[in-house]
Amino acid sequence: MPADQQRTDTDTVKVDLGGREVAVPKGGLYDRYRMRPDLDAIARDPRVSGVDFFRPLPKTKVDSPVGPTLTPNFYYALSSARLTMLAPADAIRARLPGELSPLEVVPGLGLVSVMFFRYDVCDIDFYTEAAVGIAVRPARHGRLGFLDLVTGLKNEDLHSYVLSLPVSSEIAQVRGHDGYGFPKWVTGLDVEIDHRRTTARVANDSGGLDLALQAPTPRQTAQASGERVTSLTSYTTINGGWHSTLNQTNVLNAGTTRSTKGVSLQLGEGRMSDDLRSLRPKRTIQFDVMTEGQAALHMPVPTSVPYRNK
Repeated sequence: MPADQQRTDTDTVKVDLGGREVAVPKGGLYDRYRMRPDLDAIARDPRVSGVDFFRPLPKTKVDSPVGPTLTPNFYYALSSARLTMLAPADAIRARLPGELSPLEVVPGLGLVSVMFFRYDVCDIDFYTEAAVGIAVRPARHGRLGFLDLVTGLKNEDLHSYVLSLPVSSEIAQVRGHDGYGFPKWVTGLDVEIDHRRTTARVANDSGGLDLALQAPTPRQTAQASGERVTSLTSYTTINGGWHSTLNQTNVLNAGTTRSTKGVSLQLGEGRMSDDLRSLRPKRTIQFDVMTEGQAALHMPVPTSVPYRNK
């Protein structure tokens, strides 16, 4: 296990995020660089395949609810898994704000997903994350819904609303909740993804099972850096106003399957399982795993979201 994942509580330093004191790994990327990384030094990390994706992306200083910060947040080595499921549109609408509409495959059926992430090297240090999300129509006018559906199913240009987003570290929780408006909390969260196997376990408040995934990893296809860059736009409210957050992912090794053979999603008792049950998913239609990728997560920006009746 890399040294930055073996630190104890005594190997931390306190930092201020918008008036909240947060512990981060001593000598970690956040402690050393405070979001202004030395890309040449990071490129020497054996877990990082390269940094060319990040060199053309300028870091911009912005004011935010967590204080002055630099954006985007860089993720130099990550892996992820996504289960996409069909769910009744009426169940989805019951969980969506009135301003957002589900992306429907056919009338009456929308798309929901369970996602797991492992960030091995990033500007705010190692952490893991899970999510229950809803695919929504872009909050804009003038684009055909069919095109939105095609790009959504290909995971090339997704728009989403997240119901739950637990994380494993305090800095990820504070930045994600206060700075981005996401429903984040800290919990026990293990994610292991390699070319053979994908496993994840999310603990509930008492340490028991909230949600767990076990599955064979779909066959991976390698791609050159910059060859396939996908985008995810998430909608949140901050201080009563709608914001959109852009996440750009540089896909390096990934695979997709429509087969559910060997895929086991176990629901327990907790916030994630409750959110997923409320959506009444019917069946899994796609399983995507990225064993190697990179990402740039931009700070949220105000956006106009017209009200739509459910």
